[in-house]
Amino acid sequence: MEASPLHIKVEAPDSADTRWCFDGYFHDLAARFDAGFDPAKSISATPEELTPPNGAVVIARRDGRAVGCGALKATGNGIGEIKRMWVAEEARGHGVGKRILAKLEELAPEFRISVLRLETNHTLVEAQSMYRKAGYREVAPFNDEPYAHHWFEKALT
Repeated sequence: MEASPLHIKVEAPDSADTRWCFDGYFHDLAARFDAGFDPAKSISATPEELTPPNGAVVIARRDGRAVGCGALKATGNGIGEIKRMWVAEEARGHGVGKRILAKLEELAPEFRISVLRLETNHTLVEAQSMYRKAGYREVAPFNDEPYAHHWFEKALT
């Protein structure tokens, strides 16, 4: 998996690769979460919310094949949220998630975002570790995401 370069680019939230990645994300969460996962019960990340000027989706590819995704959602007042972070099983452990997160942070100023937030489930220990290593600090809950147990924030400026 590491032999070929990783390319991460902004993509339409309704593209075939974005839908494939989001489906993988939903499937993985449903399998890993104690009570399953229903995207309809989660805080929204609609195509409109993930399209400029409101947000963006990035897709990571190796050899032209999607292997991961992440999204940025501007919520106003300089705050944005990281949504839909996911890496395909065969690409895990190679820094793909870290690179997707870095790309989203790089894009944030284009959306006038100076603080990024995210929430995650207690079962996603790998994600929690990655966020902490990337400088995110755990904070008090800032939303009512029913699947979240941990909330994180990072000032970009």
